Parts: sequence; C-alpha cells; structure tokens
Amino acid sequence: MKPEIQSKLPNVGTTIFTVMSSLANAHGAINLGQGFPDFDMHPALVDGVAKAMRDGLNQYVHMCGLPSLRERISEKVNGSYGSNVHPDTDITITPGGTYAIYTALTAILQPGDEVILFEPAYDSYIPNIEINGGIPVPIALKYPDYSIDWDLVKQKITSRTKAIMINSPHNPSGAVLDESDMKQLESIVEGTGIFIISDEVYEHLIFDDKVHHSVLRYPALRERAFVCFSFGKVYHCTGWKMGYCIAPETMTKEFRKVHQYNCFTCFGPVQYALSDFLKEPLHYLELGKMLQKKRDYLMDKMKPTGLKPLPTYGSYFQLYSYEGLSELDELSFAQQLTTEGGVATIPVSAFYHKPIENQVLRFCFAKKESTLDAAAERLVRYFEKNQG
Repeated sequence: MKPEIQSKLPNVGTTIFTVMSSLANAHGAINLGQGFPDFDMHPALVDGVAKAMRDGLNQYVHMCGLPSLRERISEKVNGSYGSNVHPDTDITITPGGTYAIYTALTAILQPGDEVILFEPAYDSYIPNIEINGGIPVPIALKYPDYSIDWDLVKQKITSRTKAIMINSPHNPSGAVLDESDMKQLESIVEGTGIFIISDEVYEHLIFDDKVHHSVLRYPALRERAFVCFSFGKVYHCTGWKMGYCIAPETMTKEFRKVHQYNCFTCFGPVQYALSDFLKEPLHYLELGKMLQKKRDYLMDKMKPTGLKPLPTYGSYFQLYSYEGLSELDELSFAQQLTTEGGVATIPVSAFYHKPIENQVLRFCFAKKESTLDAAAERLVRYFEKNQG
C-alpha cells in the first residue's frame, strides 16, 4: 500500500493568478492581472546587493534580521507613525509579507480558534488560518466602496474569536481605512484577548493626499497587533521576497519561535542594501505620487472602453466595473478579455471564499507607460468591436 497524504488544504487548487497568467501566456495577452511591476527598481538597490556580495557579506545574518536594517526600520516607523518600536525586541525580518502573516497566525492559533477577515481578501488569508486549525469567519466588505460594517463585526465576535485581520491599503480594491475605522476597531477589541493581524504591505503606495492609518499609530491596537510589511511592494522588487513583522516584545518572542525553525534567516546581501537605501526617506515618501500618476494615466486611456473605474486610494490596483457591457460572470468575462481582447485581469469574485458577483475586474497599473498604452489600445479595440 502506498502512503497517502491527508490534505490539510483539501479545498485549495490552482490560484486564480496562475490560471490567468497561464491563459495570458497561451494567448499572448498583456498581463495586468498579477501585482508585480514591469519597470526597473532603483539602481542603487541593485548596486547595493552586488556590492554586499562582492564584499563577502554572503553568510548568515542574525536570525531576527540584520541589526542595522532593524535600526533603520525603527527610525522609519518612528518618523512615519510616531511609534517607538525597539529594533531588537519588536522587529523581525521575514522572507516577504505573506510569510509574516502566516507566521503570526501560526504563533497564536490553536485548533478551533476563529479569525475574522474581510472579503474580498488576499488569497493567502483563509488557507493560512485553516492550515493552523483555525476557523475563518469572512465578512463581506460593503460594495461599491469596500468599507467595513463594524456593527456586523461586533455580531461575529464569539468566545472563540482569536484575531481580526485587516488590510489597508486594501488588495484588491484600493480602499483605505480612516481614523474612524481604527477607533471603532479599538472599541471592539477593548477588554478582550483578541489579536490584530494588520497587512500593511502597501503602506506608502497611497494616493490623493490620503493618510495611511497604520495600526502603529494607535497604542491600544499596537499592543495586541502583528503588523506586516513588504519591501517588495514598496521598492518594486517583489521577487526578492523581503518583508518584516512588528509586534510587542512578548508577541515577537512567540513569532520568532516559529520563524527560527522555518526560515531562520533571510538573504543577507539584500538586507545590507536595504539598510543603506532606507537612509533616504524620499525613496518611499515619493512612491505614492509616482503610482498615482500611473493610476490616472491608465484611467484616462481606458475612458473609451466604457469600463467604469471604482475609486482606489492605494496599492497597485484599480477595480473597473463592466456593468452594462456584458452579462457574463466575472471569471468568464476575464477569460474572454484575455483570449479575445488580449489583456489579462483578475475577477474580484476570486477573492471571496464563495464568489460574489459585482461585475468588477482588478487591473494592475504598476506598469511602464508603454505597457499601459498597449493594454488600453487592445481594450478599446475590443469594446469598439463588441459594443458597436
């Protein structure tokens, strides 16, 4: 008899990103689906990694991350959010933001614990909860502004609620939480043992003079939160898979117990380069303006298509409604745009555990202008042909 694996994730199949990217490749479509830039990162970062490698800095760095990098992060957090986080006890460098989220959940969850999350949601959340024996409690964000119904959150709290997961700027919608949201969250968790998992990987990719209300701005939330960040999203080097998690010392100790027996330590030369690069705040403070221009550029080029842009205030993404243009469900329409229109997108229904159809697709605008031009031209031709 052959050994058989009893799957810990029996309901998980191929992700929508793989499905749509494969379809794009098969049909020569421009991929505005997956959230990665096609433009070059800052050359100083590339040079910094190369220099570190040439200088022989190729061995293990500290399990918690390069000390100088953690010091730079501490300075950045204090400057950005007025929160004093200790580089030795509160910050852990991780191989990406997704890993940080997984490790935080692994550190706190026991079988049967419930975790409240909001949909549409980044696709790793529910599998991360389930593989740790937890029970996901999804709450749908209110369409079309993708805001949180805090009264419904209160109703979903039970004696088994272990954590609430938030994400701002939000993937896939680009919505951002404001001060009122944070105060309501404070009120809900006050006097409870509920943790907060805050996904803030798009922290500096924020538009229209909006403010990123990090959990780190709110002491009552900070003391119970794992806050997860990504260098890959901020510095357009997603393939580096480098991020970090900030949490109070007692929580960080448990986080590191998991981390040390999984990743242990992250790629050293990149950490040396990031430590130097973080000395100049303008590199991250000007990111929002740059991405906002790309958002607006694509929006202008897309006007002739008839697709209706929904407001986005952060991230790499904008949702477009195709209401009145097609009766197809989101997945079918996304597939048709890929095969017939030559542009790949992501159906937002794929970000729900049970698909909810609002006739919206997610477009990634973190691309070169030439890429956005070509994609928009293809879409205009497609809609002229099919709506004419």
